[in-house]
Amino acid sequence: MERDLKSVRNIGISAHIDSGKTTLTERILFYTDRIHKINEVRGKDGTGAIMDSMELEKERGITIASAATYCRWRNHDINIIDTPGHVDFTVEVERSLRVLDGVILILCSVSGVQSQSITVDQQMKRYEVPCMAFINKCDRSGANPFKVIEQLKEKLGHNAVPMQIPIGLEQDHEGVIDLVKMKAYYFEGDNGEKVVVKDIPENLAEEALKVREDMLDKVSEFSDELTDAILEEQEISEELLMHAIRQGTLERKLTPVFLGSAYKNKAVQPAMDAVIDYLPSPVDIDNEAININNNEETVILKSEFDFPTVALAFKLDDGQYGQLTYVRVYQGCITKGNIIINTRTGKKIRPGRLIRMHSSEMEEVEEIPAGHIGAMFGVDCVSGDTFTAPDINYTMLAMHVMEPVISLSLKPVDNKSEIAMSKALNRFTKEDPTFKTHVDQETGETIIQGMGELHLDVYVERMRREYNANVEIGKPRVAYRETITRKADFNYTHKKQTGGAGQYGRIAGFIEPCDEDFEFNNKITGGKIPTQYIPSCEKGFQNCMEKGPKLEFPVTGIKITIQDGAYHSVDSSEMAFVAAARGAFLEAYNKAKPVIKEPIMKVVIETPNEFQGACMGLINQRRGIIEGSQEEGVMSVIEATVPLSDMFGFSTVLRSGTQGKAQFTMEFSSYKKVPQSIAEEIFKKKQEEKTNSKK
Repeated sequence: MERDLKSVRNIGISAHIDSGKTTLTERILFYTDRIHKINEVRGKDGTGAIMDSMELEKERGITIASAATYCRWRNHDINIIDTPGHVDFTVEVERSLRVLDGVILILCSVSGVQSQSITVDQQMKRYEVPCMAFINKCDRSGANPFKVIEQLKEKLGHNAVPMQIPIGLEQDHEGVIDLVKMKAYYFEGDNGEKVVVKDIPENLAEEALKVREDMLDKVSEFSDELTDAILEEQEISEELLMHAIRQGTLERKLTPVFLGSAYKNKAVQPAMDAVIDYLPSPVDIDNEAININNNEETVILKSEFDFPTVALAFKLDDGQYGQLTYVRVYQGCITKGNIIINTRTGKKIRPGRLIRMHSSEMEEVEEIPAGHIGAMFGVDCVSGDTFTAPDINYTMLAMHVMEPVISLSLKPVDNKSEIAMSKALNRFTKEDPTFKTHVDQETGETIIQGMGELHLDVYVERMRREYNANVEIGKPRVAYRETITRKADFNYTHKKQTGGAGQYGRIAGFIEPCDEDFEFNNKITGGKIPTQYIPSCEKGFQNCMEKGPKLEFPVTGIKITIQDGAYHSVDSSEMAFVAAARGAFLEAYNKAKPVIKEPIMKVVIETPNEFQGACMGLINQRRGIIEGSQEEGVMSVIEATVPLSDMFGFSTVLRSGTQGKAQFTMEFSSYKKVPQSIAEEIFKKKQEEKTNSKK
């Protein structure tokens, strides 16, 4: 692997569904001689794209799991991660952005900035990842890259600056004009592999100069030398201009915009040049770790090979040879046979096989040096674990993981399926932090939880295909929550006398609503409750949060303050105060006017204009609130918030109501109070479930 880190790029390709992420990655691999035939995402022969290695991905024509590969371009090593666009698999984007240095944000030249583009942009902001934009599909009818650049500025707040202008659009799209080099680029040959450089066509020369003037004005903010050269009307060198663009991109204050058509093999090579010219190398990015041995102080990691090793496991895969752990090495080197420590478990690991991934294919290597992405075989860990050299104890900050909002019950048909299901669930929960599973204590059913219907659907399908687990699926369930709406006092005494020492504890105080999930405030003075029993009080209250007294949903948004109490020198114990806290909670909870909260989803529908009214009707039928609607050419975009419980089966209804022409995305927005009529229905259902489970 490349040891000069200035010649390494770790990049991700992110975008909304169907913007052409996987198509662009296929072209990059073809032009860098990593593959010798271009496969399409929905290949006619059923082959599918190289980066979509899972059977399900090829069938559905979507990316489900992020795939890693690498290639070489202009003597640079480029590690690429192709991420899913569907919001249900948002953790795949999250985990990839956590370990990447730069991102190509792909936008469709017709649809522009879509709902998932906004989500990806928020994720890039969270990890402060520099990015460049590639406006794809310039050959499509209705293509308008300049409109998309305006949307980048307005909707995402990017300082988007075009580096190219198109030579023709829609069916006349032939190539691009490079505004840095001021040359026209055409792409010839069967797969656009021949790059032909010509002078700018006369009919576009004036427009090119005008857009370049604007570009120079914006880029000059990042270089005093460039500003001086412009003011003194000197000739501006390519190096000076490129240095200023790179500086602005690294600071995340500039987004250079490129355009083309990946499907028609137009302008992919200049975008690859831009990755090398403008996106950061590992040495350009400061990565932080926490030193556990030294009061959890923050340490800046050095992208050096002879420093102690620090690496992060960001993705797990269960291959035919056992667990495959994808790692990004930030400092030092993981070498075959050398000891590293998993800082979460403290276990020593001696990696036997190290590999570099090319989608589902592998290439054995002796080491994975700092700044690179690779994988280890046979290492037992979970996603987000940090590996270090034995002489240091650092941990990397884990990625942001959203809580699941939907659940299904699973029931294996026979004993063989039960064993297979348990193996599958064990693997999936290790691989995906947003996929959770537990056994319902009352019904004995296995419950799986995830980010959406498609998310759970894919895992159930994988269970059947990869593990031959024959399972029956229950109805989807919504992750309801309980909370309180007003302040209520408690003053509870727990007293139990059995032969010998009894149990005694008194707690007084109040509960009130708050913005946090759970807050505990100790205002006890004068030793009315001894200090050693305070954690037991907190534990008792926290245990009550798992299952609310109203309908047994988890309780959130409660602040508990204890102000008074009493203890007995013989009969008081930790157990007595845990029980007293439980009694105090139950006493106050019903007085605090409890309500049920439900997950509300942000739904974005893209539909042809003639079905706009029908789509709005479908949203209104589902207790939805339409927040905005705008027409963009022949398409309309409707934004709404809808309760998750009313969104089940929506994709089928939407397809039949729009002749299959509309599509929608849905992501979690917030929790809101359930209307009284719906709350009564939920209460009835709960009572029925309880009755049935007792039979």
